[in-house]
Amino acid sequence: MSDSERLASDGVTNADGTKIADGADQRSASSGRLLSWVSTVDHKKIGILYICTAVFFLAIGGLEALLIRVQLLFPNNNFLSPDLFNQMFTMHGTTMVFLVGMPVLVGFQNYFVPLMIGARDVAFPRLNAMSYWLLPFGGILLYFSFMTGKAPDAGWFSYAPLSTKPYNLMPAQDYWIIGLICLGIGSVAASINIFVTVLQCRAPGMSLQRVPLFVWMSLMTAILTILALPALNSALAMLLIDRLLGAAFFEPARGGSAVLWQHYFWVFGHPEVYILILPAFGMISEVIPVFSRKPIYGYAFVAGSSAVIVLLSYGVWAHHMFAVGLGMGADMFFAVGTLLIALPTGLKVFNWTATMWGGSIRLTTAMMFAVAFLLEFVIGGLTGVMFAAVPIDWQLTDTYFVVGHFHYVLIGGTVFGLFSATYYWFPKITGRMLSERLGKWQLWLWVFGLNATFLSQHVLGVMGMPRRVYTYADNPGWMALNAFAGAGAVAMAVGTLVLLLNIWVSLRRGEKAGDNPWEAFTLEWATTSPPPPENFALIPQVASRRPVWDLDHPDAADAGKELTPADSGWRPDKSVTSVWAFVASEAVFFLLLLVAYVVFNTDLVGEITSASLLDVTRTAVFSVALLGSSFTLWKAEAFLKSGKFAQFRFWLALTITLGAVFIGGQAIEYYGLITSDVTISDNLFTATFFTVTGFHGLHVVVGLIALSIVFVLAMKQDRNVLHGSALKAIGIYWHFVDVVWIAVFCIIYLGFMQ
Repeated sequence: MSDSERLASDGVTNADGTKIADGADQRSASSGRLLSWVSTVDHKKIGILYICTAVFFLAIGGLEALLIRVQLLFPNNNFLSPDLFNQMFTMHGTTMVFLVGMPVLVGFQNYFVPLMIGARDVAFPRLNAMSYWLLPFGGILLYFSFMTGKAPDAGWFSYAPLSTKPYNLMPAQDYWIIGLICLGIGSVAASINIFVTVLQCRAPGMSLQRVPLFVWMSLMTAILTILALPALNSALAMLLIDRLLGAAFFEPARGGSAVLWQHYFWVFGHPEVYILILPAFGMISEVIPVFSRKPIYGYAFVAGSSAVIVLLSYGVWAHHMFAVGLGMGADMFFAVGTLLIALPTGLKVFNWTATMWGGSIRLTTAMMFAVAFLLEFVIGGLTGVMFAAVPIDWQLTDTYFVVGHFHYVLIGGTVFGLFSATYYWFPKITGRMLSERLGKWQLWLWVFGLNATFLSQHVLGVMGMPRRVYTYADNPGWMALNAFAGAGAVAMAVGTLVLLLNIWVSLRRGEKAGDNPWEAFTLEWATTSPPPPENFALIPQVASRRPVWDLDHPDAADAGKELTPADSGWRPDKSVTSVWAFVASEAVFFLLLLVAYVVFNTDLVGEITSASLLDVTRTAVFSVALLGSSFTLWKAEAFLKSGKFAQFRFWLALTITLGAVFIGGQAIEYYGLITSDVTISDNLFTATFFTVTGFHGLHVVVGLIALSIVFVLAMKQDRNVLHGSALKAIGIYWHFVDVVWIAVFCIIYLGFMQ
């Protein structure tokens, strides 16, 4: 039953929506509807919450962008002070990437991925709700920094040492770090949910070779997020420890490395570009075939090239650092990687163009935005390939040419893809059609605005205008180009207002859409508009890549023509799959912490004496306890599987005891070091030692809490525990923690003995 039907059955409204209740009843109903949104675990409502929250922050980030353009409208302008200008471009970049771009894409994924694979919901609805609420929480933390006297001002990339305590005393930077950590945790959790949903919750017959390309791109994006965001989280953790506990990871004056921050940030930052663009690729891959009235050309190539992008994206991060001075060998390696990654992206453009070729094209607003996407994204891609040439990069890297390139990719690509998807899927979400007339006004305002603003910035960059400067001299042509860029920014703002007006008018009196107004192909169009809470009355059976086409055109159905195998129906346990994804994410986090340890503790002079305070023999003893707990947990799992519950409880209790022994041993070690006046702020050895072992100890404590909960439930004969899936999932995590400790012990303790 939908919300409106439930309220009607309670006597609040008639079925046609006419009011029949008094004011008190209406207020109660309104309160109930609001509470249903706050407490919802419905993936569709959560998707809408993501999108609406992103739109809210878009208004804030857009206002910040307009303030920047006003400041740069004239040479030697003093509309914004230099300090306030730094705050504006920092908050604008952070907002647009973390509070607008990623959330709005996750919102579309939340809403449509389960529908497109024929699922009732995402794999973990409550985890989905938690992931969403971390978004406004992180955003509030970020913007609360204004209440401390000033906002963060070190850039959205927060380069060290500008973001370290000696150069940035205000607490705003701490709010920036903590806010991004919250957003990062939420993003990883949401991506694990999408990852498991696609792998585990597909309808019968929906093999991975048959999923819609938006679903496939969402899967690739989830993998990127799971493996890339931990790099940022590890860097943020070290920066926060620098600022709050006095360590010196990124302070060159005390032996730290500002370049290491850049490496860690861009290990996240370049995959982030594809996190923002791959879902838009998927959206375009759905829109173009529908309005060309033919299947996507080269489905396997589009899907396969996306997987190649995922693999290559982790090997090109340092093309953001050609001007740092990494050396010719490193520059050549990353230049080649950058050129290579352009190939699978270019292949997609060929596939989309070939899909339109010979098709019966309908130039709806959605299709026109898709065509504009192709044209504008190609411009951004070509200027990006230019940066693969190291000499060109040296000349342009700190100019407005980079700003123009970046925005052509993310606006001409991601934003235009989102607009196309909005006009395509709005009827499914609301049951109403958007106005095509207003849509075309919005299209041309954005096409003009994008090219006016960022083509001008390309020219300004070639002319030598630096980026991130609050004003400029009255150089020939600079004022005219900046004024033209400002006019383009206003056009994009007006275009956004046109979209909001279109949505408002359509929700009030828009044309009713019906279930499938576009005669589209994929499963979301097989249910009502908007979909019911359960998505489908019956789980659909899938026999091809175009299941709705098969239903509507039985004489020309794709079913039976395709060579892709049907789904076997076998699914591993969802909780086990999710834990493996989480373990992969945490493995990246610990890997980068250990890399920092190795970087800072190789060939140290004068600081190695701190390592002599480590009691390796004692640590080896409680290490044996931890490693032994993996064996005892394996025994507990074996006894549970064989139905010997008394033995299972004994071995599980022994596992918890051994884990507690390890934590006790680590506490004794920490106490001995602290009483010997060894602290995290002493030098780089102590900083890395306490950071690595501290985070590992935290993971052990989390594992002990989970195992203790399982033990208590086992004593109560809980069916879920006795089934074994919970223990199996926790066991994977526990064994991972033990493996990490082996690496920590070998690198930190045994490494200093040699």
